[in-house]
Amino acid sequence: MARIKTGIRWGLAVLLWSIVGLCLTVTVAPHFLDRIYYRGPVSGHFDGAHFFNPDGDDDRLVTHGPRSRTRMIAAQVFGDATRPNWPERVAVSPSRPPARVEGARMLVTWIGHASVLIQTSGINILTDPVWGERAGPFGIGPRRVAEPGVRFDDLPPIDLVVVSHNHYDHMELATLKRLWDRDRPRIVTSLGNDSVIAQAGVPSVALDWGQRLRLRPGIDVAVTRNHHWGSRWFADRNRALWSSFVVRLPGGNIFFAGDTGLGDGKWPAEAAALGPIRFAALPIGAFRFEEGQMAIGSHIGPRDAIRVWDGLGRPFALPIHWGTFRLSREGYATPPRMLRGMLACAGSDPSRFRAVPVGQQVEVPLAGQPPVANMGAIDACVQAGRFDALR
Repeated sequence: MARIKTGIRWGLAVLLWSIVGLCLTVTVAPHFLDRIYYRGPVSGHFDGAHFFNPDGDDDRLVTHGPRSRTRMIAAQVFGDATRPNWPERVAVSPSRPPARVEGARMLVTWIGHASVLIQTSGINILTDPVWGERAGPFGIGPRRVAEPGVRFDDLPPIDLVVVSHNHYDHMELATLKRLWDRDRPRIVTSLGNDSVIAQAGVPSVALDWGQRLRLRPGIDVAVTRNHHWGSRWFADRNRALWSSFVVRLPGGNIFFAGDTGLGDGKWPAEAAALGPIRFAALPIGAFRFEEGQMAIGSHIGPRDAIRVWDGLGRPFALPIHWGTFRLSREGYATPPRMLRGMLACAGSDPSRFRAVPVGQQVEVPLAGQPPVANMGAIDACVQAGRFDALR
């Protein structure tokens, strides 16, 4: 009996100290994981400690329901039988880009997710380069279903890299380190992200919205507004800024949206005010976390991507941010199918905003004057249930 009582007391003691340890972890860990990436003056999107969207923050994960943080993490780790099936692997035929593309010719290759190689005017540009197998820390996170569209060793010399924010599916330190060691490219990002990139021993230039950096005569890169958030550990939320980019070129500007929700929808016109956009890389996926959703606060779907495209002046555009890492619950091919159907509803030329396979090279025509997209017609098609079968 005495042994039983002693065992009970030891068990209760272990339980008590386990609870105390858990409480200490919950209390201390967030502060330990928090990081101060940037110090600077208060602005219209920085309160002295954290950045924010001036058009309102509507993208925070809730504590319960389908969009709760716990449910989203559990779905990534253990799977979700209610989600549409995705392929385990998608066949990719990697391309071998030329070393340089001179003059006004523009060649674009989709590497996968938000990674795009853009070649024009003798300059090679990479957006949000990620070559890793998983989008997450410590080798965990969503696994790549499509291999990179260009093998790393087949990349031409890279002159400019733009990094939109610090989420793992957009900022991969290992890839940035490989690029820096090989090519010494100019890496441009938004405020605070240079601190994160420096953890890999890689220098970068961090700019605020509205600032720009000259690369060479006639070519500069501007950091522009979009609508998102940033974090590496949850606890360091919005310590670094998120952005889109405009690369100004003699043959027509390039716009890279980064990762974004629609917000007030005014920021595409702000980017277009820097000069006519010839080419745009626009996200269309990871927009559905509940059945029937067409967008969330931090991610546009095809309908809002068309709104962004319209606000930019309807340039030649490449749909990105779909079909590489599974981040949400829409089907694998739902984003491009929905985009194609919505462009048909709008009476727009689908060839100017058309999904292509990972690795395919695309020739970008000189800027033209395409017709305006009829957003009212798209909304009517949505309300009529034209896209309900696309999960």
